[in-house]
Amino acid sequence: MNTTLEDFKIYIASEKGLSRNTIEAYLRDLTAFRNFLESLGVYHPSKITQEHILNFISHLKQQHYATSSMCRSLIAIKVYCRFLKRESITSTNIAIYIETPKLWQLIPEVLSTEEVERLLNGPDAQTPLGARDKALIEVLYASGLRVSELCSLNLYDVDDHFVRVMGKGRKERVVPIGKKALEAVDHYLTHFRSLWESEKQLALFVSNKGQRLDRISVWKMIKHYAKKVKITKTVSPHTLRHSFATHLLDHGAELRVIQEMLGHSSINSTDRYTHVSRRHLQESFTAFHPRK
Repeated sequence: MNTTLEDFKIYIASEKGLSRNTIEAYLRDLTAFRNFLESLGVYHPSKITQEHILNFISHLKQQHYATSSMCRSLIAIKVYCRFLKRESITSTNIAIYIETPKLWQLIPEVLSTEEVERLLNGPDAQTPLGARDKALIEVLYASGLRVSELCSLNLYDVDDHFVRVMGKGRKERVVPIGKKALEAVDHYLTHFRSLWESEKQLALFVSNKGQRLDRISVWKMIKHYAKKVKITKTVSPHTLRHSFATHLLDHGAELRVIQEMLGHSSINSTDRYTHVSRRHLQESFTAFHPRK
């Protein structure tokens, strides 16, 4: 399959006009698919079947891939299969009847309110790092920020009621912040932030060396506390953003309000959370209704 992948790369770069990042993502997905096929003894594209594709997506799910990553892999495979048919490498497009998932690609992993409480109680707020970590997690959940937005926060971006956020496309928005999150930030700033102060460092959340925290550090931190409090779901900073939106919707917030707070340019991006709420509704009915 190596030769066809090289030809496919030229095809999507020259004829499809895809961005470099998309091309690289497609090739990574297809390389993983090729390795999976070779583990099954399949070495030529003409031998690929629908069952191989579905088994590969199932394999990704078992490896706890994010639904967005699984969806992207399937899209890459579908484009690749169209290319194989176009180039007469295969006689048919074997992926044509495999429906691109709509519902499961949109439904993100969400923590229950009890799991969020456990995660928030993971850090020891009486230590410098613990105080910082608790404040950070509180802000993520209280305001639904992207991790990149969180890392870019400066000291003056948080006031008594709101967080000022620089979102995608350099679009600024103002998001409410809850009392508990403010208390955690105040505790961190009052008792421990000065320990890592550098004269020109304006970042709100900094490392113990006084440098602005990056996304990888925050991701590792969230993973650490999720493991510490024995949350078995796949948890990342984005999980708290999903949980923030879903819990707001569950408690009656309007979708347009949530869209504004999340900084979504399209309501379609926010609409995924209605699917999450419906799923929770069905799960609650199944679990608790006496005549289910």
